[in-house]
Amino acid sequence: MRKILFAIILASLTTLTYAAGFKLSSPELKANAMMPKSFEFNGFGCSGDNKSPALKWSGAPKGTKSFAVTVYDPDAPTGSGWWHWVVINIPADVNELPSNAGAANSTTLPAGAVQGHTDFGVAAWGGPCPPQGDKPHRYIFTVYALKTDKLDIPADATAALTGYMIHGNMLGKASFTAKYGRAK
Repeated sequence: MRKILFAIILASLTTLTYAAGFKLSSPELKANAMMPKSFEFNGFGCSGDNKSPALKWSGAPKGTKSFAVTVYDPDAPTGSGWWHWVVINIPADVNELPSNAGAANSTTLPAGAVQGHTDFGVAAWGGPCPPQGDKPHRYIFTVYALKTDKLDIPADATAALTGYMIHGNMLGKASFTAKYGRAK
C-alpha cells in the first residue's frame, strides 16, 4: 500500500514540476484588472463588442499533445458559475490565440481547434455580462496542456462534459483572472 501511495505522490510531483513554468497571459488584459467593454457580451442587456481577447502561453509540460482553453465566471448567480468560452483540440505547436478568435464560425482558430458550447448555448466566445450593480465578477482564463492529440467530444456536448474530458487528460494548466462589472 505504501509503495502505491508513494508512486501516486511521485507521479503528482513530477506533473507539478513539469507544469511549474507553464504561463498564460494576454496582450489585451492585465491579470486581476478590469476588462475593457470591448470584451463584454452583446445581448441580455449588455452592449459590448463580444470580442475574445488574444491569449499567449509558454512553458507547456513535457509530453503535451494538444491544448484546451476555457473562460469561467465563478461569481455568476447560477449556483454553478458560467462558462464563457471553451476551445479544444488546439495543436501542441500552437502557443497563442489571436484577438477575436472566439467569433462564431471563427476563421482564425488554429487548424483542428474546435469551440465547445458555452452557457450562452453557442459554440463561440460569450463575453462578460454580469448583473448591473453586482460587485465585479472574476473571469478565470485557463489553458490546459493535454496528454492526447484530440478530445473526442460530441458537437453538442455541454461545457461540463468538456471540462470533465479536459481534466481527465490534463498534464498541467496555467491561469490568470480578469474582472468585469457593470454599474447600476
